[in-house]
Amino acid sequence: MKAENSTSISEFILEGLSHHRKTQNLLFVVLLLIYSLTLVGNLVIILLVQTNTQLHTPMYFFLMHLSGVEICYVTSTEPQMLAHLLSGNGAISFTRCAIQMYMVLSMGSAECFLLGVMAYDRYLAICRPLNYTVAMDRWRQLQLASACWSGGFLSGVIYMGCTFRHPFCGPNHVNHFICEMPVVLKLASADTHITEAVISVQAGLILLGPFSVILASYALILFSVMKMHSATGRYKAFSTCASHLVVVTMFYGTVISMYMRPTSGTAPAHDKQIAVFYIVVTPLLNPVIYTLRNKDVHGAIAKLLQR
Repeated sequence: MKAENSTSISEFILEGLSHHRKTQNLLFVVLLLIYSLTLVGNLVIILLVQTNTQLHTPMYFFLMHLSGVEICYVTSTEPQMLAHLLSGNGAISFTRCAIQMYMVLSMGSAECFLLGVMAYDRYLAICRPLNYTVAMDRWRQLQLASACWSGGFLSGVIYMGCTFRHPFCGPNHVNHFICEMPVVLKLASADTHITEAVISVQAGLILLGPFSVILASYALILFSVMKMHSATGRYKAFSTCASHLVVVTMFYGTVISMYMRPTSGTAPAHDKQIAVFYIVVTPLLNPVIYTLRNKDVHGAIAKLLQR
């Protein structure tokens, strides 16, 4: 009996979004369309920034990296979701579950850092225009982008080490559509209170740190914009920052509600609904929101089509 209880599980069973076959088929079509549009939209942004010299500015440089993060983010989750919806079977091996969790946490952390850097970049551009070129030169851009990627991968390692240091001997049914860390951790065959405390502290640093930078940056931007005498200047500044704030609100609002709240008493269905926003919806809306009213991007697309 002791040997049987210590046997580690070899796979997890993801419950998914629905058990009804017709609903699964409908979700497959919708998710396939969203995944395709997400890839195309973010790849177009990367292509435009790389090929159009007018977009060789810090703002678009960081936007290009954000698109790269989103592509990695959705590719680590949505193809697996599509395969499960198509087959009706949510089985995923222990190793693949760990890899998916690592990629989701790494890319999610990198996105938090990038959103903070982008807010700081807008602060320098609007509030410190005379020093902007020097303060955000090419070398500084590379440093900040590298720090975001490195910080994301490092945080993923820490999350993974905390989660999978526990044994998993069963049950293996995960009431989610991906290997989400808080949900998988509930299945650990050990006391996880210390792990949950460590994860909460790290999540607080990763989420609230950049979020504080964002709030401070936009508070200073708002103060600076209100002092502008030109109505055109105020409109341009607000228009540039509004799209960023929409993305930040959607991403941080849903992620914080998932990772920085008590795990007891939460409804699994509600967790999955929240996860849909930051796993499926936000990566799709990022390229749309950032380019919808952006004349520079519109001009770059027109030039690309003419070629």
